Amino acid sequence: MDTKKKFEIQKALASENQAVSSGALKEDNPLDTTETFRQFCEACRRGDLKVCQEMIQAGVNVNARDRHDYTPLILASLCGHYEVIQLLLENGALCERDTFQGERCLYNALNDRIRNLLLSYDYAKSSNPLQPLAAHITSLLTRPEPKTADITITTYDETFNLHKFLLAARSPYFAKKLGAAPNTATWKLPDKIPTQSLTVAMQYLYFSEVSMRRVVHGLNQEEEMHVLNGIDKIGRQLEMDRLFEDITEVSDRRLLRQKRAEELDRGRDQLEAWFKENVLRNKLEIDTAKVEDLKWDRDNSIYADILLRADDDDDEEYELEEADASSGLPRSSTPSASNVLGIPHQSQPQSRSPSRSRKARKSTIYPAHKAMLLRSEYFSTMLTSPFREAQQTPYLQVVTLDCSPKVLETILTFLYTERSDFGLDVAIDVLFTADQLFIEKLKQRAALIISTLGNGNSSTVESENPRGETDKDEVIDIYEVIRAGWDTRVQRLEEFGARYIAYRLEHYIDTPEFAEIVQESARRVKLRQETDTVELVDDIRYYLSDRFRLRFEDSGLDEMMDQNTGDADAIAEAMEDLGVKDEGEEGSGALLQKEIEEQFAVGAIRTLDGEIAGDEFAQDAINYQILLGKIDRLLENLNLDA
Repeated sequence: MDTKKKFEIQKALASENQAVSSGALKEDNPLDTTETFRQFCEACRRGDLKVCQEMIQAGVNVNARDRHDYTPLILASLCGHYEVIQLLLENGALCERDTFQGERCLYNALNDRIRNLLLSYDYAKSSNPLQPLAAHITSLLTRPEPKTADITITTYDETFNLHKFLLAARSPYFAKKLGAAPNTATWKLPDKIPTQSLTVAMQYLYFSEVSMRRVVHGLNQEEEMHVLNGIDKIGRQLEMDRLFEDITEVSDRRLLRQKRAEELDRGRDQLEAWFKENVLRNKLEIDTAKVEDLKWDRDNSIYADILLRADDDDDEEYELEEADASSGLPRSSTPSASNVLGIPHQSQPQSRSPSRSRKARKSTIYPAHKAMLLRSEYFSTMLTSPFREAQQTPYLQVVTLDCSPKVLETILTFLYTERSDFGLDVAIDVLFTADQLFIEKLKQRAALIISTLGNGNSSTVESENPRGETDKDEVIDIYEVIRAGWDTRVQRLEEFGARYIAYRLEHYIDTPEFAEIVQESARRVKLRQETDTVELVDDIRYYLSDRFRLRFEDSGLDEMMDQNTGDADAIAEAMEDLGVKDEGEEGSGALLQKEIEEQFAVGAIRTLDGEIAGDEFAQDAINYQILLGKIDRLLENLNLDA
């Protein structure tokens, strides 16, 4: 490191320490000496995606530093683990080049690919992870269609169409007022408070970035004081203690970022608490056969204006009364968006025998708000169109989604709070539902969980050890994952599936399921020619080479990857290494067989075809050629010249 660079880093560190010690700036990278954080740093150093993902979900601070003054991002950058770096950045790890730790991270990046990734997440080029949620809520102030506002606030010269659930979540005053009178449709601001002051308060409630400079622009000193006093008064009336403080102008970029992040975090926490207390606590579980009889008033205590339905997904038989099966309830002639937009509407189950008693199927109904569902392009199209679900009815419309209640709850949690903490057990279902609803960020999050937690009980590093035994009881169906990647167009899953199989190829190569997935991959190429490659096979070959390459390079045996090592030569070499001497034709036969068996008994190393190898490196070289040969034979058998 040159003298100028050292001086700049030392200067940045001194400036940061001074701001932190004075209390003006919070420390971005606090010291963490716990064993949990040490394990997290070790996983980042080793490139263990699975452990990193699990510990991030458990709440570890991705921006802390260890006792050696290293952050997880610096360790992953220094060791060259691109996917771990991407995971950390996606979960809020900071790499701001004007800071000491950010500059260290960039300076120590192993290669340009990693450096460019870090620069793409620099604060000057990226935004707060909560910004998409904040931007959507801000847009509700001016969005004309569909109509989602349910309360009107007026001043002496202006009218604001707002949303009760947002006011109740963000303002203790409105929470109490609307809680006592949920049917309230209007609220008038006292004339002594100027309209500009209310505008600032409403923008603040709706997560907008409010600049004091813009508020008072063009006003004389007296008018400016009148507006500022009005902001102070309305902040006290609505019980928003931080309103005036949060809109105060800040010139320092880092302080501004910190204030904005704190404001969004606090607002998200308020919205999440309200969502759990009102939406999730008011979900209703009823018999599926009785859903159409459900009547939910529009004037309700949680201001819901739509109902979402998810049916239990199990293999049990269900009870259906004969009267229900033939009730003949009137149905609207208006087409349903579920059919038009491609999500199948679930029909009522039909009884095979009216006298037969079976367990009733259950449906879960979630009250929701159209304003938040608009974050999904699917719902946005549905609710701004002439579909049946968008029509005004005396009671709330019920929209059925083709997913389980657990998945629907995950979808709603993301739409309301931007949180997406769910397990591997529902990740594929979340992936497909997010794809159907056009929620791209949640779809990518599901793919990330599958690709990081899909290695079973082994860590990512352990699962990619080809000499060790992998989990026999797999926690995922890798073929299902690959097909899910194809169907949802998620490249991350396709790459994960190919790498997963390559590192366990000996367990898959001879199975009919593997041959079938190879054929499917070949059929995915439209107008495929005989000499076209099979994408899945190409990826598996690449990761198979990657699986063996590092050890070959370390041992100087990398040339063996391009050579066809004969089995006889390998056995002879192994016998020599093991001390089994060739005594000629006279001494061969039973004696030689006995000596080989004795060597196996004490742990001789065997290749995939059952022969012995001199050491683990020779074993790797032979196994690599065996697996490549099996791939070629499989393609020949399938008539795929790839």
